[in-house]
Amino acid sequence: MSKIRTVCVYCGSGPGTNPRFVEAAIGLGKALAENGIGLVYGGGSIGLMGAVATSVLDHGGTVTGIIPSFLTARENALTRVQEMIVTPDMHERKRLMFERSDAFVALPGGIGTLEELVEQLTWQQLGRHSKPVLLANIESFWEPLLALFAHMRATQFIRPSLAVDILKAERVEDIVPRLRAAAAQAAEGTEKMAPEIASRL
Repeated sequence: MSKIRTVCVYCGSGPGTNPRFVEAAIGLGKALAENGIGLVYGGGSIGLMGAVATSVLDHGGTVTGIIPSFLTARENALTRVQEMIVTPDMHERKRLMFERSDAFVALPGGIGTLEELVEQLTWQQLGRHSKPVLLANIESFWEPLLALFAHMRATQFIRPSLAVDILKAERVEDIVPRLRAAAAQAAEGTEKMAPEIASRL
């Protein structure tokens, strides 16, 4: 697979209850900027979304925000970003986030974060792409989901033929190296989804 140039970060539009969540978002933004990796994210200026984007910008990095028009006021679209794309709906937002990104990271978040993460894992499981997908397991936030995945395997709803490669990092400093290592192992060309397929998802 080609070099990771951009990473899509899924995360909450709120800060959560643990200060470590915001610290992790800031740390990830700094790491992306310092490694010359652009951020693709949901476009908001509040919560973990705002923290990661602001940190990338504060450290000299590049940010692309992609936000549906109905959320521009609710999530206070971040005006400092180099590129802000306003979409007509959530489906277009998610399609563009996929196309613009070489890898995906899920910080702590709510139902929207979970939905976006699971969609990428589903597409990966079905062989539509091989872009790395990583859970930033800050303060063990994703352990209940990982336990559910283990339960799905044990009950054979995730069968060996449908295995999905879920990366995990407890520390922010491990995220970029693990994404790069996973990308290096992917066969050239398999990270892309055919445009006619993407348009139907």
